[in-house]
Amino acid sequence: MIPFAAALAQRQAERLSRQRQVLDSPQGVQPIVDGVPLLAFCSNDYLGLAADPRLAAAARAGLDRYGVGAGASHLITGHMRPHHALEEELAEFVGAERALLFSTGYMANLGIVQALMGRHDTVFEDRLNHASLIDAAHLSRARMERYRHGDSAYLASALAGASGQKLIATDGVFSMDGDLAPLPELHRLARTHDALLLVDDAHGLGVLGAQGRGSLEHFGLAPQLPLLMMGTLGKALGTFGAFAAGAADVIEYLIQCARTYTYTTALPPAVAEATRAALAIARTEGWRREKLQGLIAQFRAGAQQLGLRLMESATPIQPVLLGTPEAALAASAALRAQGLLVTAIRPPTVPAGGARLRITLSAAHEPAHVVRLLDALAGLRP
Repeated sequence: MIPFAAALAQRQAERLSRQRQVLDSPQGVQPIVDGVPLLAFCSNDYLGLAADPRLAAAARAGLDRYGVGAGASHLITGHMRPHHALEEELAEFVGAERALLFSTGYMANLGIVQALMGRHDTVFEDRLNHASLIDAAHLSRARMERYRHGDSAYLASALAGASGQKLIATDGVFSMDGDLAPLPELHRLARTHDALLLVDDAHGLGVLGAQGRGSLEHFGLAPQLPLLMMGTLGKALGTFGAFAAGAADVIEYLIQCARTYTYTTALPPAVAEATRAALAIARTEGWRREKLQGLIAQFRAGAQQLGLRLMESATPIQPVLLGTPEAALAASAALRAQGLLVTAIRPPTVPAGGARLRITLSAAHEPAHVVRLLDALAGLRP
């Protein structure tokens, strides 16, 4: 039996233990956490939609019409009109032939890779990919080859030497560093080496591109063979769930073969209705993305003047590198004492030596909020 107490004590001694915090308010940039009002810079609510009253109204209407639960999986009796409409609207939004809803981004990645890959195939993964993509490769029983972050030259060589079905899996926006994958080059390599390309665009959808369609739009790409995308609904769109989008035959194949789709109860229909409202807002209120980009520029300029160690990120994810778990925890605690909520990220979520404050910005922030954050960070400098 696992020595649970000893293992937990070891994590605590290494300053790697995680703690939950209880919010007593709606999600937003000024939540009440454990009874204390704070200014938060650690949510993925990039467009500020999680507590938008229009989403709540759409959810209430969905509850009144369709009830609470879906009651079954999509392939039994759980595929309801709001799910079907949302899939069609998501496909149109991202420029795909079809889209398919999943319960979470983690489940989507597991289902996609498991369905597409098998024991005699190879999955190629960026070393900084999200845990769900790594676990998906393991679940598929395919051979997994991880390449150095963004190293397209090594990937090209590895693809040339592989046999069987080949899949390149990558984050579109890397969740801890905030930088973008070199998607045009990965797309070229996929076409050259007869491979599929799966882009997890959890942190790009709604944020990047002129229309907010994500990292694919940012690079002028679309979810058409050999490219397949996964997007989440619980970040920029403010609700819950995920979807795959791509060629019609690929999506139909996932309906038939993705176990995390077949054997999971469908999303509550009210969540689908709220997401449809969020998607309409993301389409029409481009000012949210424009404001967000202004806040990003403001923060980066101020942080650079302070001499903080930033990373090459033009996205709402703005890590401040501190190195050790102790330094990251101390900085987070000092900010908390000033009424700011900024999460310390430590291994194994990031590599050893890469502990950091993971600052995230939202369209719900104001320039004055960023000034307050920068003033607090200035006070942390030795």
